[in-house]
Amino acid sequence: MKLRLLGPAAMAAVLFAAGGALAAKAPPKGLELYAMDCGRLTMENADGYADDGSYKGRNATMVVPCYLIRHPKGDLVWDTGVPQAIYDMPNHTAPGGIIVAHKLTDQLAQLGLAPADIEYLSISHSHFDHIGNAGLFAASTWIVDADERAYAFRPGARSSGQQFAAYSALENAKTVLIEGDATYDVFGDRSVTIIQAPGHTPGHTVLLVRLKSGPVLLTGDMWHIADSRAARRVPRFNTNRDQTLKSMDLVEKIAAETKARVILEHVPEDFDSLPKFPQPLR
Repeated sequence: MKLRLLGPAAMAAVLFAAGGALAAKAPPKGLELYAMDCGRLTMENADGYADDGSYKGRNATMVVPCYLIRHPKGDLVWDTGVPQAIYDMPNHTAPGGIIVAHKLTDQLAQLGLAPADIEYLSISHSHFDHIGNAGLFAASTWIVDADERAYAFRPGARSSGQQFAAYSALENAKTVLIEGDATYDVFGDRSVTIIQAPGHTPGHTVLLVRLKSGPVLLTGDMWHIADSRAARRVPRFNTNRDQTLKSMDLVEKIAAETKARVILEHVPEDFDSLPKFPQPLR
């Protein structure tokens, strides 16, 4: 694994519309994981989520989570949900059945935090429902797979208008690139580890958090629907099917070796099994 830094951060304070950030909550004595509700997706036909036709005509509801990992050495936001501006639309709903009932910044504020207080940002991948508020964290250090960064800033992504605008500020952020196929230890003590699991996108990653209560594995878009895991179903829109299947094997191996609690990020039951925000899992 080779790491390199890209340019200086574009430091810009992110202020709350109500008039400034609250005093930040003191760093925790141990590791904490907070699950934040950053949107819901509903669809009448989930056919795209399995290339074998298993979900054709099937309804699906998905949660769009954001996670805050608090460590004595700093805070990490993992995945940022769909744009929180949807909250200000009529009925908190955007076309396509996307609902935002809680703003990410409001949830952070409950802990006395603003985006500018977050030391590290990482995303499982750069699809709109995982990177939709990432531009708020341009003052953080962005930890990202090198292939995923290239994918996020490819010409096709730049032409996507509002979707690209939601994270374009990261292009000039202080960035740690993860290259090769090794893992990345965020805090240097193996408590929070970014693991490369490509296939859904070229640089898709998962996050292993070793809490006192036991390891938790946040699996990004490895699986979108609960029964996709056992059936090893691959979405039609994944960038590489063979890579996806190899990544599934890797994630299952890590889960077995660490005895981790596996969280399928879009599955409502998995999200609801975690402590309700603002309570942490320790």
